[in-house]
Parts: sequence; C-alpha cells; structure tokens
Amino acid sequence: MSIDDAINQVKGVLASVPYFVDLDAALIETIAQQMTIQQYDAGQVVFLEGEQDVALYMVRAGWLKAVKTSPDGREQVLHFIGPGEVFNAISVFVESANPATTIALEPATVWVIQQEVMLKLLDQHPELGRVIIQRLAKRVQQLIHMVEDLSLRTIEARLARYLIEQSTGEQLSRPRWATQAEMANRLGTVPDVLNRALHSLAKDNLIRVERHQIQILDYRGLEAKAGLDK
Repeated sequence: MSIDDAINQVKGVLASVPYFVDLDAALIETIAQQMTIQQYDAGQVVFLEGEQDVALYMVRAGWLKAVKTSPDGREQVLHFIGPGEVFNAISVFVESANPATTIALEPATVWVIQQEVMLKLLDQHPELGRVIIQRLAKRVQQLIHMVEDLSLRTIEARLARYLIEQSTGEQLSRPRWATQAEMANRLGTVPDVLNRALHSLAKDNLIRVERHQIQILDYRGLEAKAGLDK
C-alpha cells in the first residue's frame, strides 16, 4: 500500500469516528498525515499504567482492554475497546502518565498520534478541542456509571445492564476472547459469581446462554433487573 493510499484509508476511518466526525475535511487530512500504525498480538501490552510515553490511539481492527491491577494481581477491566474507538485521551490532554494498562485481547491494529502532535493540533484548531471535550465528558459519565454499578448494584443488576449495553437487538455475540473470566473482570466480580448470576437471569427467563452468544428473551424484564426502567 502506498503512503497516499494509507492516508486516504485513515481519512475515511477518521471521518466516521465520534471524536472526529464533525471536523472539516482539511483538518481530517492533517490528522491522518500525522498518524502511524502499529500491530499487536493477542495478549501483548500496548502500554503500561504509569508509563510516561503518552499517545492517542484509535483502533483499526481487533479488540483490546484497559485495566487496573490490584497488588494481588486481580484485574478490574475499565473498558473493552473495539474498532473505531479512541483510547488514552485523558492522559494525552491532561498531560499525565498513562492511567491504566491496555492489552490486546486478539490480534489488533491501531493508529497512533503522539501527544505533542495532538496538543499542537489543539492549539491550531479550537474546533477540535470542543469535540474532544464533549467526548471526554461522555467518558467521565461512563466511569461514574461504573462506580455507581460497582458500589450500589448487585451482580445480577450489573450483569443485566452490561448485557443491554453490549447487545445488538436481542442478542449479544461473544467473541472468542469474551470468556466468563473477562466478563467477571469487567463487572468487578469473579467467574463463579458471574456464572451464578447468568444462571439466575436464565432461570428468570430473561436470557438464554449459548456457547458463543447470549440471547435476550425479555428485554423489558432485563431493563427492570438493571434498574433502567425508572
């Protein structure tokens, strides 16, 4: 692939990413010209919590996870990151070390733009700053909801909400990496407890658990279980 073809490909993807969708074509091209591409194998660390080498990342293909790890090695998954999503924005724009570790869940390809380049673009293009503020505010809201879930909701309620948020229509496809251990890490519990919660929702005829898919049988009932029907 030629450099021009690569830039055109990045431009096409950037134009559909929420962070950049409302920017004009000239600014999209400027950003595309500054990006590099990196590839990661399943299980490979993209960056570690606390590292000072900060950049903004956008997923081209594959899935990754952002995690915090306790001293005893237990993981709390903050976010599963998929194609088209931007990550590590907080550390780029508050000019701090990476706040969490990011790991590839499967072979993944990401575009990277270095912090100093991104900050220069912000100085030159105020409209980019407005878009980023909006997206960061939304991410803060998501983290507040996570804290609320972990602190105030039962595991069944957290699981019901997660299934609703991740579902397409009435089903949730489970990629090969989406094991019960990974789901448990995302929901702040352990696999045995998650398994009991899945069986509880299935017993109430809210879901049907299959090998690579979870089918929602009663969407409104699942919303009630999640506390989203108020």
